[in-house]
Amino acid sequence: MNLRLRGKRAIVTGSSSGIGGGIAKTLANEGATVIVHGRNKTEATKVADRIIAEGGKAYVIAGDLIKDDSAEHIANEALQQLGGLDILINNAAAYVNRGWTEATANHWGELYNANVLSAVRMIRLFVPYMKKQNWGRIIQMASGEATQPFAFMPDYAATKAALVNLTVSLSKELANTGITVNTISPGIIVTPGVERFYREMATSKSWATENWDEIEKHVVREVLHNPVGRLGRVEEVANFVAYVASPLADYINGANLRIDGGSTAVIN
Repeated sequence: MNLRLRGKRAIVTGSSSGIGGGIAKTLANEGATVIVHGRNKTEATKVADRIIAEGGKAYVIAGDLIKDDSAEHIANEALQQLGGLDILINNAAAYVNRGWTEATANHWGELYNANVLSAVRMIRLFVPYMKKQNWGRIIQMASGEATQPFAFMPDYAATKAALVNLTVSLSKELANTGITVNTISPGIIVTPGVERFYREMATSKSWATENWDEIEKHVVREVLHNPVGRLGRVEEVANFVAYVASPLADYINGANLRIDGGSTAVIN
């Protein structure tokens, strides 16, 4: 299928690894020119180099999105490199494995700034340019925890719920502009960070195995069951994002789209 992304210009925040890196590579494979963003320039450059080696077009911008001035610098540099912007993927996020007892009010505020306000900063900086061209895609990367949170990491889950909410509001604000706004909520996706997280859990829960295939089975049985019977892969999420970011998805707007193997047990 031709997603008609050739010539489109995209930035994927937090794309120096994991899901963000996979999204950047898939968009580039479909013909988009991509800004690979991350706080670690070395890691972001590795992703961009792989894209270029495979015949794609990519630039690197390093920096933090938790302050207005640094976010503005990143946006200005992206616009200078690309000459405009068509696709904004708000993927940058932080998480800490802590529960209600450990998470202070300050921790909640810091995570809200990193996961929600960083997206708001990017939206405010890029939307005026999308409006001028009467076309754009804004996608927030949330999580199944936005709808069905665990007992642990409550501050993280709340930030993801906020992204789902702001997507609906923004889609209404941008009605009839040619810009669509959606959220994509993955379930548990196997990234290096997720693998480290559950390897640590395997030790704490005495799962008595270091084999990742066996650990994955424990996660599906004991942490988050889904009818597919396995965890998701980065490529699956990236392919989904690329479709929603494409001109083929003009009629998808204001939606929270789950890709979680059916683990979120709701009917809407």
